[in-house]
Amino acid sequence: LRELGADVAVAHNQPNGMNINDGCGSIYPEEIQRIVKISGADVGISHDGDADRVLLCDEDGEIVDGDEILAIAALDLLEAGRLEQNTMVATVMSNFGLDETLGAHGGKVVRTKVGDRYVLEEMVHQKLNLGGEQSGHVIFRDFTTTGDGIISALQVLRIMHKTGQPLGKLKGCLQKYPQAQRNLPVKEKRPLAELTAVMKLVSDAEKELSGKGRVLLRYSGTEPKIRLLIEGRELDIIDKQADRIADAIQREIGA
Repeated sequence: LRELGADVAVAHNQPNGMNINDGCGSIYPEEIQRIVKISGADVGISHDGDADRVLLCDEDGEIVDGDEILAIAALDLLEAGRLEQNTMVATVMSNFGLDETLGAHGGKVVRTKVGDRYVLEEMVHQKLNLGGEQSGHVIFRDFTTTGDGIISALQVLRIMHKTGQPLGKLKGCLQKYPQAQRNLPVKEKRPLAELTAVMKLVSDAEKELSGKGRVLLRYSGTEPKIRLLIEGRELDIIDKQADRIADAIQREIGA
């Protein structure tokens, strides 16, 4: 970054073998927010311990997550005619606003299971060059085949320089949908289709959203839990929907 002419202040860069991710990095985004506000920096860059993902912080101290990085990068590539098949890859956890943002500019989003390995598999399968996760794993396949926080940060900085716009304005390209999430312990992982009352409420919620949102229900792959995510324009509506579905889950398979 310094070689490219940036004035760089570095924090939490004295590892002792024990302090990786210790109150810093993308796991603790409030720290980069604090530093940006104190220093008056134009942008903050916060990596995790192995720097394969990144969260950014704009000039006002607001976090810019992986979805916003993907939106900024996708629109830049679309404008340049370099987004392969006008398509990018995201996981099921990425905000529904991504679909609307790209759709409004002639692009589309393909979704995969959670995990950057699944993102990369789909990118390779469809010969696409941009994909990533809300958590900040972003793959610019023109340059690398894995998440690389430094490359991701450099691409956003390039777009800031090219457009002359601050990060806070660039991230406004993505209008995020409110989200209601529930993570519930379960005593068993029965096929979702067998949870009749639950799936009826899911169907009712989807009809009420009328294509302006979505309902995602899936079991955790690592814990005895079921995860519910609802996105829609009105937070109070999706909160009530989530509560109804969560109550039904508790009755049928709750631990």
